[in-house]
Amino acid sequence: MIYTITLNPSIDYVMFTQQMTVGELNRTTRTEKYAGGKGINVSRLLKTLEIDSTATGYIGGFTGRFILDELEKYDIKSQFITLDRDTRINVKIKSENETEINASGPIVNESQCKQLLDQINVLTPNDLVVVSGSSAKGHGKTLYKEIAKLCNEKQIPFIIDAEKELATQTFEYKPLLYKPNIHELEAMFDTTFASDEDIISHARKIIDQGVQTVIVSMGGDGALLITDNEVYKALSPKGEVINTVGAGDSTVAGFIYAREHQYNHLKTLKYAVASGSATAFSSDLAQKDEVLKLINEIKVQKLS
Repeated sequence: MIYTITLNPSIDYVMFTQQMTVGELNRTTRTEKYAGGKGINVSRLLKTLEIDSTATGYIGGFTGRFILDELEKYDIKSQFITLDRDTRINVKIKSENETEINASGPIVNESQCKQLLDQINVLTPNDLVVVSGSSAKGHGKTLYKEIAKLCNEKQIPFIIDAEKELATQTFEYKPLLYKPNIHELEAMFDTTFASDEDIISHARKIIDQGVQTVIVSMGGDGALLITDNEVYKALSPKGEVINTVGAGDSTVAGFIYAREHQYNHLKTLKYAVASGSATAFSSDLAQKDEVLKLINEIKVQKLS
């Protein structure tokens, strides 16, 4: 079974306006509500690709119930640990520019951290764990490392998709995949990349720390897949970018889909980029036919 862990999920409340002026009354043209959080997005896209997963993490209050209802609607299994405070609401304002306001979320205590680790402790090397997104407040700050350590001890493959401070503490435990975008990778090394060679050399430093595969998404410039001895580059397909929320999570889901079908690295990168691009070209997460439509449009070359 694939388990997606979202430590700090949200309701993503998307508000569309013709224009937005700070300090004045603004009216929406329409609104949408989605079950949000990077791990939940991965579960949703996997379901679209007809791959089952179990979504877990922390959830609470009336907002948490909305998320559970949405997962049930999508027929996604859930195993969340209940908190006594409401799950957060993140506001996405789509106007001339896209503005996001993300809440911090509820606090997780030591006992609740142990509950999540107990869930992982019964898994086997035949399972897969995906940990992505922001960490929970409180004791949740150390959870990424504890999850990675436990997975390593039990030989459970795991994927990391998180900001620098959370991701780097897991590298020594040999994650199957780390998926930064180019800006996150630049921030990790406090630099700006001038070429693909720069990106590859810095991704190699992450590989040297223990990560098995790095996929760097570069927006319209495509993506790179780097392992200890191979490098592949995919060019992005043509299309109008409508929505950037969930595109990276869809890339992770595409990688998992390819892994489940035992595809080689070249084909894996195709499915990862097709999934991420299809979501970017959609108003919500992509549908399977939208992903498959892009597969033949994506050109991948082996660089080394």
